[in-house]
Amino acid sequence: MAARQPRPRRDDEAPLFVISVAAELAGMHAQTLRQYDRLGLVTPSRTRGGGRRYSARDVELLREVQRLSQEEGVSLAGVARILELENQVDELRARLAEVSDEAERLRLAAVGSRVFSVGPGGEIFASRLGERPRRRPGGGSASQALVLWRP
Repeated sequence: MAARQPRPRRDDEAPLFVISVAAELAGMHAQTLRQYDRLGLVTPSRTRGGGRRYSARDVELLREVQRLSQEEGVSLAGVARILELENQVDELRARLAEVSDEAERLRLAAVGSRVFSVGPGGEIFASRLGERPRRRPGGGSASQALVLWRP
């Protein structure tokens, strides 16, 4: 089923709670937590000895699984699919943020690097920011060229 993908740890993802404490915090029986673990709905960290350790994020997820199954009437298979899709959305949002940051970095690096000028005859000239357009071959003046600059 849908197991949570490993992500960098935040404070709310530190494995702190043994199963009895996590069950009490989530308002359910410890056996329910074991069942959710077997189904891959909420997969806690494990100690070297194999004991389950739940994070605050895991407890929050347990509550959400319980809410979806009991209040919304979603089957556990449906809950697994919902969690899987939510994980994909989170991953896509993170990737979009990375790509947006990279595009912004490239945009900032490109500002001021090249300017394109168009002469009266439709000629396109590449120049650096602050340079005047080159004169056309044949002696015509480039002072009539249109220069468009967008920061």
